[in-house]
Amino acid sequence: MGTVDVTKLLRTAPVRGFLLDITGVLYNSSEGSDGVTIQGSVDAVARLYKESRVRFLSNESTHTTEKVVAKLRRLGFTLEESDVITPAPVAADYLRQRELRPHLLLHPGVSSYFPTSSPDANCVLLGDAEHEFSFHNVNEAFRALMRMKKPLLVTLGQGKFYQRTDGPTIDVGAYAEALKYSSGCDHVVIGKPSAEYFQYAIDAIGVPATETVMIGDDLISDVGGAQRFGMRGIQVRTGKWRPEWEHHPTVSPDLIVNNLAAAVNSILDAQQQRGVQNHV
Repeated sequence: MGTVDVTKLLRTAPVRGFLLDITGVLYNSSEGSDGVTIQGSVDAVARLYKESRVRFLSNESTHTTEKVVAKLRRLGFTLEESDVITPAPVAADYLRQRELRPHLLLHPGVSSYFPTSSPDANCVLLGDAEHEFSFHNVNEAFRALMRMKKPLLVTLGQGKFYQRTDGPTIDVGAYAEALKYSSGCDHVVIGKPSAEYFQYAIDAIGVPATETVMIGDDLISDVGGAQRFGMRGIQVRTGKWRPEWEHHPTVSPDLIVNNLAAAVNSILDAQQQRGVQNHV
């Protein structure tokens, strides 16, 4: 693996915190199995725990945080559950704090976070429901919105698609756009690229945004969202990566690397050579 030139990335400030996307960065997902670890990612995570600060910021909405961590551990990663941030428990807090009564269209894997759909719902909560995205279920969510005086859609992320080992897979953002178009509802995103979600992660990692990098495979949600929040965004050529993104008209990553290991090793090695303490 060749050395990556990180001179430009480190010109403004050292990197003392790493936020990592999970799917497409640590591993590639696969329906019906744990998926496949991306080369070098296990060692990269181990090095971050040893030499820096790291949190995992995901839009995963088909499993509880506990099950996400269990899967990663089966794939060989050593990490703490408290370091993994997924949108479902954050959304559960959001609903409680605002006394929102949701109509639910979610994957069964996150049902433990939420009560059953409310008959007098004042919002629709939408996640990556996968096989639950039938015409009937989507139409019921639409009808729930149409019954509201002030229709509100809350989504767990806003991704267009994600990559599985069997190919690209449509994500929650496409269904959210259909419901917004048909109902004219307001929309709140709990997940990347929401600034509130990035703030949640920055609070958790305890490093200023200006000294934190986000590493992801989604150019818009991971890289673009992080940059708008004041972080540096690093694009990996794994997961959902598309070559045409290297010349995207609106988002230009601070660094493009082949994989997570290339980013982590290049940044930490460069800072050590400059005498920068990676630990906070």
